[in-house]
Amino acid sequence: QVQLVESGGGLVQAGESLRLSCAASGSIGSINAMGWYRQAPGKQRELVAVISSGGSTKYLDSVKGRFTISRDNAKNTVFLQMNSLKPEDTAVYYCNADLTTTWNIQRRYWGQGTQVTVSS
Repeated sequence: QVQLVESGGGLVQAGESLRLSCAASGSIGSINAMGWYRQAPGKQRELVAVISSGGSTKYLDSVKGRFTISRDNAKNTVFLQMNSLKPEDTAVYYCNADLTTTWNIQRRYWGQGTQVTVSS
C-alpha cells in the first residue's frame, strides 16, 4: 500500500509565497517522476511541474520563473515552492508520483489534493 500526503496549502494574498510538500510512504521500491497538477473550478486538470528521478524539470508556461519543483529522494518527498502568487493560481493542487512498489508493480499514485487560494 502506497499513499501520498500533501501539506502546505492555504489562503494567501497576491504576491506572497507558499511551499507545498508531498511525502510518499508505504511499500515503495523506487520512484520515477514526481509532479504537481492543479485544477481550478470549471477547468480541466493541468500539469504544473514535473521532476524526473534524475532532477530534470518542466513547468507550465504560466508558472515559469515563479514556481520551483524539487525532491528529496531519501525522504520520498516532492516540493513545490510557489512565489509571486497570482489569483489565477487559485486551484486544488494534486501531487502525483510514478513509482514501482516493492512487489514490482508500476503505478501512478495521487495525493488527495490541497487547496491554494490567492486573493487580490
